[in-house]
Amino acid sequence: MSRQGSKLLANAVRDGSRRLFSTITMTDSTKTVISRHRQAFSGDQYYPNNNNNILMITWMRHSSSVALGDHKAAGAGAAAAAEENQQDSSSAATGGGANKKGKEIMSYWGVTPSKIVKEDGTEWKWTCFRPWETYEADTSIDLKKHHVPVTFLDKIAYYTVKALRYPTDLFFRKRYGCRAMMLETVAAVPGMVGGMLLHCKSLRRFEHSGGWIRALLEEAENERMHLMTFMEVAKPRWYERALVITVQGIFFNAYFLGYLISPKFAHRMVGYLEEEAIHSYTQFLKELDEGKIENVPAPAIAIDYWRLPANSTLRDVVMVVRADEAHHRDVNHFASDIHYQGRQLKEAPAPLGYH
Repeated sequence: MSRQGSKLLANAVRDGSRRLFSTITMTDSTKTVISRHRQAFSGDQYYPNNNNNILMITWMRHSSSVALGDHKAAGAGAAAAAEENQQDSSSAATGGGANKKGKEIMSYWGVTPSKIVKEDGTEWKWTCFRPWETYEADTSIDLKKHHVPVTFLDKIAYYTVKALRYPTDLFFRKRYGCRAMMLETVAAVPGMVGGMLLHCKSLRRFEHSGGWIRALLEEAENERMHLMTFMEVAKPRWYERALVITVQGIFFNAYFLGYLISPKFAHRMVGYLEEEAIHSYTQFLKELDEGKIENVPAPAIAIDYWRLPANSTLRDVVMVVRADEAHHRDVNHFASDIHYQGRQLKEAPAPLGYH
């Protein structure tokens, strides 16, 4: 590479107003590649050389999605970003966070965050779910329904769940808030695993799923929202977080293999897990009614997700969560019954929106 080319390349890199990790390619007017250089660089630059040819420096983006623009716009954007970051830093130092909350994310791809308002005109503040995904839980569902284990697989599923309950009772005892968190980290796994496997099966066989992929993913999302809610009520300790990682890793792989081997067994076991969840939340309510657990105001996320009254309490939240678990119990026992009858899930319409 000539001395002139090296000088032009250094100037281009130094003058770049945006710092983007790129591969710079220098070509002359005959399109001959003069040099390639991987560097943080911005934009396309054109410089004349001593031979009155044109050196064109282009770059290929590797890890940035900043919108392309001229240097003035880039410089203004960089200055604005620097000023905004400085404001955020000073705000954080004084305990504030309004500037950071109001910061918008810029994207080259034209994907802009949508602003949604509620029926009363106030801005919707949740990004993990939207207003059309909220619902009012049916708390009148029968909580005492139970599938009596008859077959060999049913008994294995039933006693497996009973065996899993013993260490849970021993570890959490009366700490029902933390117990609920642990329960939801496990309960959110089967729907995701089942939906994923049905999704792959649908792709392999070029066939519909009867809505069961969506139904199981809805179940997983609903269980995850339970976890997000109880995170506002009880803060997990470090060893409880470590336990979650361990239990989730073991349970995910075990359930994955179980579903591959026998879907009817997998769904039956989840049905029994949901029956145990109903029992746990019933005990939670008993502790609340006896005053052993403070009946604090319901978290804001729960009020919006289940469309609860503004003055709702923790007891109201536990009531709707318990109702959700009862619905999941019915769906999974139903799915297992379909398999026991020698049929496939797609042959029975999935209970979408069954809350």
